[in-house]
Amino acid sequence: MLFAAFAAAATASVTQSTGLGLLAAIAVASSLSMVQGFACVTHRGDQVVTGVALNMVAAGLTVVLGIAWFAQGGQTPPVPAEVRLTGLSGSYGEPQAGDWFASVVGHGLLSHNALVYLAFFLVVAVWFFLERTKPGLRLRAVGENPAMVDAAGVSVLGLRYSALMMNAVLCGLAGSYLTLAQNANFSPNMTAGRGYIALAAMIFGKWKPVPTMLACLLFGFLDAVAIRLQGVVIPGIGEVPVQLIQALPYILTVILLAGFIGQALAPKALGRPYVKER
Repeated sequence: MLFAAFAAAATASVTQSTGLGLLAAIAVASSLSMVQGFACVTHRGDQVVTGVALNMVAAGLTVVLGIAWFAQGGQTPPVPAEVRLTGLSGSYGEPQAGDWFASVVGHGLLSHNALVYLAFFLVVAVWFFLERTKPGLRLRAVGENPAMVDAAGVSVLGLRYSALMMNAVLCGLAGSYLTLAQNANFSPNMTAGRGYIALAAMIFGKWKPVPTMLACLLFGFLDAVAIRLQGVVIPGIGEVPVQLIQALPYILTVILLAGFIGQALAPKALGRPYVKER
């Protein structure tokens, strides 16, 4: 996500193209995903160790490249307003008093950019793919019983690499959202642990698309509450420290992992290398 955010911002600011920024984010995420696959799928390395290593590389290399290419302390130049992804609410104009349609639809449901709506659509698409299609069922079997998939004449390694590529596309879109929609440029470590929160949401959602989406919405709600409560004085308590408010999503992450990690069982073969019996 972090490297995709950098690639999207750097490419979009230089080329003045939203499409090229998105493609660059997906391409960079795909490259890193293939590195992870080469280490874990092909050479049966530990996915946690290689994942941490890639995170460290991304955190450092994005800053180094940002300084070398743009000389702005690791940041990229601002992405022009006409290149950034914006919501559709502008078509309805400013809401007038009593105009509930413009308020609810124009400045509520349609105030987000295309990637937000695509994310909700992809939840349904991923659910349908995993639960209702033959390739999706095979992909699930790779996580539960890879030997059965291999016995059916399907490549276990090929399916796992395919899953990594699909993951790379989604991570590329997530990273590009940060710099093409939420913010105007890239800044060092701007993901702020969102990838780890996504992993916690997946565990809390028991590796199912829809429950995972609901968990993500819960984390997003807490993030929004943290922004709204900054500087607010609560009767009997006083002004809540900003640091405590900003820590709310991460505190919830720890609580959920402590409470649900023993109940949300991962696929049996998750992270385990598959060695074909001879």
